[in-house]
Amino acid sequence: MIDITLPDSRVLQYPQQVTGAEIAENISKSLSKKAVAIYVNGTLCDLSTKIMGDAKIRIITDEDPEALDIIRHDAAHVLAQALKTLYPGCQITIGPVIENGFYYDFLPTKPFSIEELGALEKEMHKIASANIPIVREIWDRNEAINFFRSMGENFKAEIIASIPEGEPITLYKQGEFLDLCRGPHAPSTKFVKHFKLTKVAGAYWRGDSNNIMLQRVYGTAWLTQQDLDNHMRMIEEAERRDHRKIGKQLGLFHMQEEAPGMVFWHHNGWTIYRLIQQYIRDKISSNGYIEVNTPILVDRSLWEKSGHWEKFGENMFTIQDEDKTMAMKPMNCPCHIEIFKTEIRSYRDLPIRMAEFGCCHRNEASGALHGIMRVRNFVQDDAHIFCTEDQIKSETVEFTKLLKQVYKDFGFNEITLKLSDRPDKRAGNDETWDKAENALKDAVSESGMTYILNKGEGAFYGPKLEFCLKDAIGREWQCGTFQLDFIMPERLKAYYISEDGSKKHPVLLHRAICGSLERFVGILTEHYEGKFPLWLAPTQVAILTITSSADDYSGEIKKYLDDRRYRSVLDNSNEKINYKIRKHSMLKVPILMILGADEKQNRSVSIRTFGSNEQMHFSSIEDFEKYLENRIQLRS
Repeated sequence: MIDITLPDSRVLQYPQQVTGAEIAENISKSLSKKAVAIYVNGTLCDLSTKIMGDAKIRIITDEDPEALDIIRHDAAHVLAQALKTLYPGCQITIGPVIENGFYYDFLPTKPFSIEELGALEKEMHKIASANIPIVREIWDRNEAINFFRSMGENFKAEIIASIPEGEPITLYKQGEFLDLCRGPHAPSTKFVKHFKLTKVAGAYWRGDSNNIMLQRVYGTAWLTQQDLDNHMRMIEEAERRDHRKIGKQLGLFHMQEEAPGMVFWHHNGWTIYRLIQQYIRDKISSNGYIEVNTPILVDRSLWEKSGHWEKFGENMFTIQDEDKTMAMKPMNCPCHIEIFKTEIRSYRDLPIRMAEFGCCHRNEASGALHGIMRVRNFVQDDAHIFCTEDQIKSETVEFTKLLKQVYKDFGFNEITLKLSDRPDKRAGNDETWDKAENALKDAVSESGMTYILNKGEGAFYGPKLEFCLKDAIGREWQCGTFQLDFIMPERLKAYYISEDGSKKHPVLLHRAICGSLERFVGILTEHYEGKFPLWLAPTQVAILTITSSADDYSGEIKKYLDDRRYRSVLDNSNEKINYKIRKHSMLKVPILMILGADEKQNRSVSIRTFGSNEQMHFSSIEDFEKYLENRIQLRS
């Protein structure tokens, strides 16, 4: 007999092997209709999987969150089948699940355009509504390679040939369509109901620019129509808030082909950038950090010692200097350790919190670049805390407090925390990783935060915390990081003198709050839709004259604000006041000061705030300044 234990601890007995589909059918007809997949002893499997012995199981239905990735994966296969139906000569490659959806790469016989998505989507709905069974098959490696080659699917044959010997070759069949996949999948195409194809892009085969260019069709899929509708509305809103469009409109920055992945900051954008940098500088200074600055070019030998050359070497920009290979730094940590090593350090000196607005370069693939969100040259609000093991908990708690305050000041109140543990390829032994992971978990618990486990996504030298903030339209952005590292100080021979007089390696805590300042400006631009709060706005006040008789008075007001370091512009052009209001409203200036003959005569000030037609009156510029300062203090 086989004992099958359900989530409620009930036990079902079967005389021999049984499948998830059969168990669902035994429990209830309604469950069998909604069942998508099954967990068997913690492993997600197809419903057709044969359970050969005692097992704990949990059946996943189309109402469970875990079903979403499966349905998106099904949608990718349905997309591939639709492509082969409408374009029989095309070759299909891979179609993974991604955040909020899926894509499929294919090689068309002629260029594919976005106008063809409608017909493709219609064919997908036809396949999905046909309720075609999805059947898992295990094939012989050579048989599978020969099959796909005979079908003209050379990319599939290449993938199969690259699969390590001993791994099963699993294909999934939908009617006459066969695709290579590990699975799992739903039992039929009927669960692919609520989806939308969204865009077409180019993509190199295997992500290598030396390979052939493929076409990529993106789509999104959801459990309910309401979820899909909400997501499509969010996409529309995101397009409206695109930082590249707003950046051009407000004169913040631009990019050009002569410097791919590098930002040309205009005055307005650079003003915001410097405001963020100064804010962070003030915050860390009051939290016990010292600020340093380290070289951009560093000899390859240091990166080899730290382990970065092996891990990131191909993503570094290098320069030959006589007989040396110099690399533009992709991160700051080895250089900070070198500063730490220049003195004899005592346990009494720790913790040392060493910060740098470090200018880094990474050779990101050109296809991955995206405005100022993904660039090759960026500055991090980086810092490294050198501490003892006993100080890990307190330093983590203090960092989370600082991070929460910073995010709140920038207008982000929702934070999700992920804990990324050991990756497959890592430095150090399991004992070291156990110690690091347990120390980080204890520290998070002490801070009062909860985390989601991000399995296997830690840095190669240690586990990390990832802080994700939620923006105005519900998107999550991973910005802050906190990494616990026992390994790099040992590799680079950093020591301190402990209380008993022995030499010990410090613990290194890598941390950033904004992450890349370039990306953070982009996030803020989209979060506020360019309507930056008064304290961050590149221009805080636009002084607009109604009549030329107010020119002298407006000049006095401008000087008063300039002397007190408020950011203002003066528009005493010969245009009508409504034109001036419209012009500066388009630039999203928070406060429009409107000065005419009455204001000049009374030495008063009238203002209109962005987005409002109501006017506010102040009897003097000093009263207006109090209002201005109060809003800045409140960060409104």
